[in-house]
Amino acid sequence: MGDDAFTDINGKSISLDCQSHSSLCREFIVSSPKVSIGKVMVYTCCVWLVAYAVFFFTENTTVLSSAILITLVGMMLHIHFVKVDHESLLVIGSLGIQLSSSYASGRETTTFIERSKIKDIVINEAIYMHQIIYYLCVLLKEPSEPNAVSSVVPLFQSSKPRLNCLEKVYRSCQEVLSKC
Repeated sequence: MGDDAFTDINGKSISLDCQSHSSLCREFIVSSPKVSIGKVMVYTCCVWLVAYAVFFFTENTTVLSSAILITLVGMMLHIHFVKVDHESLLVIGSLGIQLSSSYASGRETTTFIERSKIKDIVINEAIYMHQIIYYLCVLLKEPSEPNAVSSVVPLFQSSKPRLNCLEKVYRSCQEVLSKC
């Protein structure tokens, strides 16, 4: 299915890789740009220059030590818990859906939703800051009442692709799920 270039809701470039493993199994991988070393260097230098300026006037070494420690810990936390390199959606018509996120540190999280719990996959809209955005989500069935929706699981939360990317994934997901 090809590898196209898309943008997220902020206009940053993301890519969508669609892989068809079989007629009942498709995988979608949305990738964000890697961490920019240049940006990290600029932010680090700015924080350390401000800390050095404060040290220069106060002659308190605690300021320099804490600035170094805070920036290093902050970068580690950002890379391990916030910066997602890519998110994937694996749709297996007869089994269910697997959602995975890979972080810049190498950490991965995976969630599986059984086919029997899935009511539908839809494109929903939301108000985000001062704009309306679209997002792809899985509607889960209410166990006691099959026609009701118990919860909504948003997909691609970190990459936040625009509608044209979501439509491509949506159509392909519906095609796979309709065959079962």
